[in-house]
This record gives sequence, C-alpha cells and structure tokens, in this order.
Amino acid sequence: MNTSSFYSNGKLLITGEYLVLDGALSLAIPTIYGQSLTVGPLAEKQLKWKSLDEKGQVWFEAIYELESFKKDPTDLDILSIPTGEKKSISTSEKDSISDTLHRILLEAKKINPDFLGENHGYEVSTALNFPKNWGLGSSSTLINNIAQWAKIDAYTLLWNSFRGSGYDIACAQHNTPITYQLKNKQPIVNLASFHPPFKNELYFIHLNKKQDSREGIAHYKAQEVNTHVVIPQINSITQRILTSTKLPQFEKLINRHEAILSGVLDAPTVKQRLFPDFKGAIKSLGAWGGDFILATGNKNTPQYFMDKGFTTVIPYSRMAK
Repeated sequence: MNTSSFYSNGKLLITGEYLVLDGALSLAIPTIYGQSLTVGPLAEKQLKWKSLDEKGQVWFEAIYELESFKKDPTDLDILSIPTGEKKSISTSEKDSISDTLHRILLEAKKINPDFLGENHGYEVSTALNFPKNWGLGSSSTLINNIAQWAKIDAYTLLWNSFRGSGYDIACAQHNTPITYQLKNKQPIVNLASFHPPFKNELYFIHLNKKQDSREGIAHYKAQEVNTHVVIPQINSITQRILTSTKLPQFEKLINRHEAILSGVLDAPTVKQRLFPDFKGAIKSLGAWGGDFILATGNKNTPQYFMDKGFTTVIPYSRMAK
C-alpha cells in the first residue's frame, strides 16, 4: 500500500439556514480553508490516528485494533487512547471524539466491507488549516475525506453517522459556489455563478463561539414551521441573490432573509442582538448564534468589529473559493 492523501473544502451556507433541511434552495460557498487526510501502511494490525490543528499541533490521537471494526460500535474495550500528548482537550471530550470517529469508520466499513481489509495496519494523519472553533466543517471535511479513502458515497456516510442536510458535503467536493437542494431526500447540486462585483465590500466575521448545530436544528424543528409558505420565499431570495449586481439590492435581500428566519426561529437577528449601530447589512450563516456572519461594508468595517472584540474579520476574497 502506498501513501494516499485526500483533501476537502470547508463550507459556508449563505442562504437557506435550517430550511435547507426541508428542501429550500440554498446558496453555499466552499472555503479556501479545509482539511487533509493522509493514510500510510503500518506493520501492526492497528489503525493509528493523529489529528493536527492549524498550527501543526496534535490535538487528538487514538489507536484502534482493526478487529474493533468487526464488532458492535459500542464495544470499545480494545480501543487505546494515548494520554501522553499535551492535554488540549479533556478526557471526556477525547472519549467522545474517539467514539464518534470509531462509529464513522465502522459505518464506512459497513458500506464497503473491503475497507480496512488489507493484511496490514494503517497510520492516518488529518490536518486542519483553520481553527476548530471556526465552524467551517471539521466534521464534514473529515467525513468526505474518509469517504474518498473508503471509496464510498459521502452523503450516505454522513446520513448513516449523523444528521444534516448534506450541503457541507457538497461544498467539500466542489471548488466554486453551489446551489444545494434536497428533493425527495436526494441532494441536487448545481454550480452557481456567484461572483458579485461588490465582493470586495463583503466580510466574514467570527462571533468567537462555535454554535452547536444539533441544538440549533432541534430548536428549529420545535417551531413547527409552515414550510409551504416560507420555503418559496427563501427560494426566491436565493435566486435573486445569484443575479444581484448592486450592493444595495444584495443588502435588501439579505435583510429580508434575516427577517424571515427571525420569525421562523422566534429569535432576534444577529444585528439586532449584537450590532444595532452597524451601518451596513449583516446576515447569519448556517446555525444562528455562533460561527461566522456576513457583513457588507468598506475598508473601515474590520475596525468596527475589532473594536467590539471580534478580531477574526476575513474579506470575501480570502475566504471563498
């Protein structure tokens, strides 16, 4: 076995938010940032796993006996988690990550029984080129990389392992903006010509916290949304954003989108909550309450957010593929 390497792009959901789960037409952007996975042979019949952060530091590692992938996913008594590395995460979090990773790999083997079937072990290293708390898809890029390694469908692996719409998998696999829509539970992905002439007036700002997507989805599902009314409105906004050529038009569209989702989620917009004095338009991206937001502005915009303690401000051209 030769060494193999795989790479997947991160993601940002520009329109659709939670409604993408119920079939809304959504605009998504693969990011310049992403995650790699490298696999090499190992003499011992083990899978040695090491995860590196954006600084090249080990933040998680584990050793699995290959026999563990023939057993029930709850049977982890032969899983070894080295404890000598720097304690960047707690023991309980490490155990949770180990369980999750084992489950993903086990699901991959269920889909392709030949996966992890060679007569040797594996040494695997993953590397992020963005901070884990940015919410750009550390899980989705991992799943897509494992799917490439296992030669299986990444959407199937995602849905067998977790929940979600799958738009993040689509971003992992594409190098241009896309539209994404679920129809009859099947992903419809189309390349989108979204290269607005005002892109130099768009900024992505991190809100200094990572939003729990599962909590957000649970809150959305609890609202009993009338999707027959709301989804056509979001579809129209997405289509109009794709053809917008003037910043004021774009701002009106994202303001309208924010107002609709504010009503759906029964929650104030991020601008109302955190930035009421901001002169431009602001839009939440993906799960409300954390990760990145999109803001329109000018050369003074980064300083506005930095003065408020939000120091990660990235121009559109340095984020979007």
